[in-house]
Amino acid sequence: MNKFVALAAVATVALFSTPAAFAAESSESVRAATEAAAPALKVSAGKMLYSNGQRLAAIYRVTAEGNPQIILNGKLVTIQASTLSDVNGKITTSVTKQEAGRQ
Repeated sequence: MNKFVALAAVATVALFSTPAAFAAESSESVRAATEAAAPALKVSAGKMLYSNGQRLAAIYRVTAEGNPQIILNGKLVTIQASTLSDVNGKITTSVTKQEAGRQ
């Protein structure tokens, strides 16, 4: 009976310690694959920024962090780079014009 208790304890420890190792390895490999598959978007001043398929505004300048800044309704608005994507060769943000105007 003592053999089974010791074997069960070893199996339990092995079972609960393994997922953490796989989770760390998986997240690192997913991050590397994502960075390789999604190259950084080339954002520069003068390029048009689109939202929902419509022109939003020309990019006025780009911050050191890579966030484009636009002038919208007379205000300088910063759009987060994490909201940007390339849609048919156009720099597109997931932020709507109304959301950008509230910033």
